[in-house]
Amino acid sequence: MSSLRDQAVLQAIFNPNNPFGDDFWLDAEVELTDDDSRFDSVLVEQAKDLELRGVSLAEAGNIDTALELFGRAIAIIPERASAYNNRAQALRLKGDTTGALSDLDKAVELSGGRGRTASLALVQRGLLHRLSQRDPEALQDFQQAAGLGNKFARKQVTLMNPYAALCNCMLGEMMANLRNPKASTPPSV
Repeated sequence: MSSLRDQAVLQAIFNPNNPFGDDFWLDAEVELTDDDSRFDSVLVEQAKDLELRGVSLAEAGNIDTALELFGRAIAIIPERASAYNNRAQALRLKGDTTGALSDLDKAVELSGGRGRTASLALVQRGLLHRLSQRDPEALQDFQQAAGLGNKFARKQVTLMNPYAALCNCMLGEMMANLRNPKASTPPSV
């Protein structure tokens, strides 16, 4: 039976594009939740219902009606981050990057940078920053989301680190050479 450290090393060898760290071997994303206990539970249920309906409508392509439902959820509990994050996704689908970024900023602010909504909002905002070629801002968002346990964000942090990418590439080549030594070319002298 192998130790957790052994498993981590094997993961690094066979998945060189993944980050390597203390919790690298964990397959499951850290279970994050949002703390809605400070809000009236009846209002939370109403807002969640509107959000779920809005998500379904957005997935079906009815973005305008989805935006309306997200707006109603925000009106019910303006201090709750989730509806802002969901509305940002719909705004992004509609092509309103500025509006989406504004809602993502609000979601991160209201969540205090903690919980599921913060993780999702940070990743989404990081992706929008990358698309706008604002890599320092993107990296900061991905690092914060990675700190919350978001596996996608961890991969993005690694991909944005040129040194880690180079090391991963060299490790991948080395492993390929070990698997198939006849295919590798000897170094020229």
